[in-house]
Amino acid sequence: MLSNAPRPLTVTALLAVLALAGCSAPEAASPPSSAAGAPTASATPSPTKSTGPWGDFPTAAEACRTISEQATGASLLPLSAAQGKTAELEQYKAELSRTAERVPESLKVDFAKLNQVAVAGLSDQTVFSSGKFQDAMAPVTVWLTANCK
Repeated sequence: MLSNAPRPLTVTALLAVLALAGCSAPEAASPPSSAAGAPTASATPSPTKSTGPWGDFPTAAEACRTISEQATGASLLPLSAAQGKTAELEQYKAELSRTAERVPESLKVDFAKLNQVAVAGLSDQTVFSSGKFQDAMAPVTVWLTANCK
């Protein structure tokens, strides 16, 4: 029975690597800018509402990098849990939740769902083996592919 445990984690890790492939370029296209009314670097981002085309991220590159890293990290939550790394696990969960608050509006619902499914997978491993996690990851991967070229 134990020999089958790594298989869902391996598949999930592979999917995470594939998700990163669409967001590997550090220089993503810049959003259209408007000088009037644009938030300044000193503006404090709202914790519940994205403020710009890249959410609460100042640049496309930062949005792409953080969203990609956090989506990948979500796929690795069960590994941290299995290793008994409670402090790291809590930190990953907190970072994932913070990212869910910061993503662009067009990704908010999908990233929140990914966050919810990933955390649910900590107590129910069938989330990963049944495809629920992959289903939740798919729209995030689509967003990364479309926006992080």
